[in-house]
Amino acid sequence: MDNSIAIIFASMVSQILLLLASTLFQGVQGTIGVNYGTVANDLPPSPQVAHFLVESTIIDRIRLFDSNPEILQAFAHTGIEVTITVPNDQIPHLTKLSFAEQWVKTNVQAYTPATNIVRILVGNEVLSTANKLFIASLVPAMQTLHTALVAASLDPKIKVSTPHSLGILSSSSPPSTGKFRQGYDTHVFKPLFSFLRSTNAPFMVNPYPYFGYSGDTLDYALFRPNPGVLDENTKLTYTNMLDAQLDAIFSAMKLLGFEDLDIVIAETGWPSEADSAQVGVSPENAAEYNGNLMRHVNSGAGTPLMPNRTFETFIFALFNENLKPGPISERNFGLFRPDMTPVYDIGIMRPTGRSSVPTNPSPYESPGPSVSPIGPSPTSQPVDGKRWCLPKSGVDQDALQRNIDYVCGLGLDCGPIQEGGMCFDPNTVRAHAAYAMNMYYQAMGSYEYDCDFEHSGALTDVDPSYGRCKY
Repeated sequence: MDNSIAIIFASMVSQILLLLASTLFQGVQGTIGVNYGTVANDLPPSPQVAHFLVESTIIDRIRLFDSNPEILQAFAHTGIEVTITVPNDQIPHLTKLSFAEQWVKTNVQAYTPATNIVRILVGNEVLSTANKLFIASLVPAMQTLHTALVAASLDPKIKVSTPHSLGILSSSSPPSTGKFRQGYDTHVFKPLFSFLRSTNAPFMVNPYPYFGYSGDTLDYALFRPNPGVLDENTKLTYTNMLDAQLDAIFSAMKLLGFEDLDIVIAETGWPSEADSAQVGVSPENAAEYNGNLMRHVNSGAGTPLMPNRTFETFIFALFNENLKPGPISERNFGLFRPDMTPVYDIGIMRPTGRSSVPTNPSPYESPGPSVSPIGPSPTSQPVDGKRWCLPKSGVDQDALQRNIDYVCGLGLDCGPIQEGGMCFDPNTVRAHAAYAMNMYYQAMGSYEYDCDFEHSGALTDVDPSYGRCKY
C-alpha cells in the first residue's frame, strides 16, 4: 500500500511539473509582438510568413498597418493575435455608422474567429499628420467603430485604440514634467482617455530611444550600465531612456487624471544599419537594444513611476523593408531578412529554427539611395549651446508641406517664408519647411521630440541662417 501511495504521489508530482513547464513555456511565448510592415517588393508570401512564425519563432502577436486580406487569411487558425489598422485617410469616413459597420463586416467579420483579431487601431500617429480633419475625427471615429463592434457582438474580444509618437508631449524631461501639447490635452486626449477607460482599452505609444540618443547617451539608450539620470523633482534615477520616455507619458496622463490606463508600446526598435557617419548603429547594437527591451518590459520591474508593471510591446519590425523612403536606417529595422534568416539573434527562435541564425551577423544590403540626415541625431533633452531643426535628406515634398501647414496652422509667425518675407527665397518647399520646422522646435522648448515631425527632422549645430534670413 505504501508503494501504491508513492507511485500516485510520483505521478502527481510529474503532472504538476509538466503543467509548470507548460506554463513557463507559454510565458516565454507571450513575450514578444512585432510590427509586420510590407513596404517592400521582396517579402515572402504571407502564408509562408505565418507558418514560419508559428513553427520557428516564439512570436505570438503581430501588428499590421492596414487590414491586408491576404495576411488576415494567412494567419487563420495560427492562434497568433493580430492587430489591424484603419488607414489615416479613412478616419473621417469612419465617423459614419454605416461606413463603420461595413468596415467591420469587410475587414473583421469576414476573417473571425479563424483569424485571432484582438485589436483595431484607428490611424497611426494621427496628431503628427497635422491634418485637422483627421485629428478632429479621431475620437468620434473610434467611438463609432466601437459601436459597430458592439452591434456585431465583437466588442468583448476586439478593442479599439490609436498609437501616438512622443511628439504629443510639450515637455518630457525630466519625466515628472511630462505633459501633452496645449489644446490637444483637453480637446483630444481627455475624450480619448475617457473612451479607452470606458472600453477597457490601452493607450498606445511609439517610444524610440533610437531617435533620442547621442554618442554620449548610447549606453543609456541601449539599457547598458550607466550612471543614470536623476529627476530632481521625484529624486528617482533613470537607468535607461525607454523608462524615461514611458514615465513622461505617464506624467502627462496623470495630469489629466488617467494614470490608471494601461500603456502598450505599439512600436519601438533599433536599426542594424545606418549611414556610415552615424554612431551606435550595428547588428550587435540592434540585438542589444531589442534583447534588453524584451527582458526589461517582461521583467515586472516596471519604471520608476510605474513600478511592478509589464508592458505589452511590439518591436519594429518583422522584416527589413527595401522600399521605405528616407535614410538607410529606415530600411533596416527588421529582425529578419526577406529570406527569413535572422539579421541577429535575440532569442526568439525556437530550437528547430536556430540553425538559420548567422554566427557573424551582417546587415541585409537593401537597395535604395544612400541618404543621411542633416546633422547629428537628436539628444534626449534640451542641449547646451544653440541647435537648429532641419529636414532630413530624402524626405518627400508632401511630408515637408504637411510640416509647414502644421506649424503655420498653430499661429506661429510664418511671415518670413511668405512672398516678400526675408526667408521666402529660395522659394522651395524644403527651404520653407526648414524655417518652419526650426521655428517650431525653438518655440516649443528645443526638446528632441519637437524636431521629430514623423521622423522627417534632425538637429544640427550649424547655423542655417543666410543673408537677411535669420533662423
